[in-house]
Amino acid sequence: MTSHPKACPKACVVGWPVGHSRSPLIHRHWLQTYGIEGDYDLAEVAPANFEAFLRDLGENGFAGCNVTIPHKESAAATVEHLDETAAALGAVNTVWLENGVLNGANTDVYGFLANLDAAAPGWDAALDRAVVLGAGGAARGIVHGLVSRGVKRIDVVNRSVDRVAALAADFPAVTAHDWGSAPQAFENARLLVNTTSLGMVGKPALELDLSPLSPDAVVNDIVYVPLETGLLKTARQRGLVAVDGLGMLLHQAVPGFEKWFGRRPEVTDALRSILVDDIEADQCS
Repeated sequence: MTSHPKACPKACVVGWPVGHSRSPLIHRHWLQTYGIEGDYDLAEVAPANFEAFLRDLGENGFAGCNVTIPHKESAAATVEHLDETAAALGAVNTVWLENGVLNGANTDVYGFLANLDAAAPGWDAALDRAVVLGAGGAARGIVHGLVSRGVKRIDVVNRSVDRVAALAADFPAVTAHDWGSAPQAFENARLLVNTTSLGMVGKPALELDLSPLSPDAVVNDIVYVPLETGLLKTARQRGLVAVDGLGMLLHQAVPGFEKWFGRRPEVTDALRSILVDDIEADQCS
């Protein structure tokens, strides 16, 4: 049983910086939708002060918090109990207090899988091989999620093969490819996931030939600004199933809200529309 402050429970997202976060839009929508008296705010905390902030969560009236860049690894080192995924990845994005104990989870993996389940039902049916672009922290979480769904081989394509080697050391399913060998990695693959920042607003475009992919492939870009990246546009033009990254953001928020406010929320079209409007307004400003 998760414990909550008796008074109006509140949570926040902690980062440095944190003003860009759309988490308040998500959680405040749910609070209003379910008629819960609570609040969710932004907390901009410098790295030097983060551990103290986390240890004082309860004293400051918080039921818990989300953790974003650059604090996810520090959160994993600070909380007293880690869920299985957070322990495996060494990164925490969701913290809650339970009987006075700081607990940490990594719900990014849950969000990734739930997004694909909702947008491309059956995507993992008999999926024995997938391709992941990038080898950073996000890629580590994606690889972990794919392994948990029984994917036996994951071809990781990255500019630096050395970075892939670090992933392969922890995940035997990983096979390393440099950027030049992407066409070979793509051959007949039924799932392609981009975890790089390429294609994001303000970043270089991600230009790839998707023709080697299986005709029934799912292409997922965890980038959600813009909502339709160049990769997803190319995928749709080829008749492939294209899944944007916004759903991952929405679904990863579900477990935290349940821990803090005592009700499991739903990811709805209405919630997605709120985020889409906000993203589009930002791009127009």
